[in-house]
Amino acid sequence: MKAMRTISLKVPDALDRELTAAARREGVSKSAVMRQALARHVGAARGRRKGSLLALAGDSVGRVVGPADLASNKRRLADYGR
Repeated sequence: MKAMRTISLKVPDALDRELTAAARREGVSKSAVMRQALARHVGAARGRRKGSLLALAGDSVGRVVGPADLASNKRRLADYGR
């Protein structure tokens, strides 16, 4: 097994009970459950994209079929706000 560092972690009683139950269910230590959970969390955070809404949705922008600008069509504005 690879050398590991020891860290301390404070958790509420309810979470500790859940952690203990999960460890028993899986037949592993509470430390193993925590390592797995932390690895999933850190891996998920690493995969998240950052940026503006336009940057995140950029590949979807302009894919809607319809008039380019509804404001330019007086007929579509006839009952706007009513």
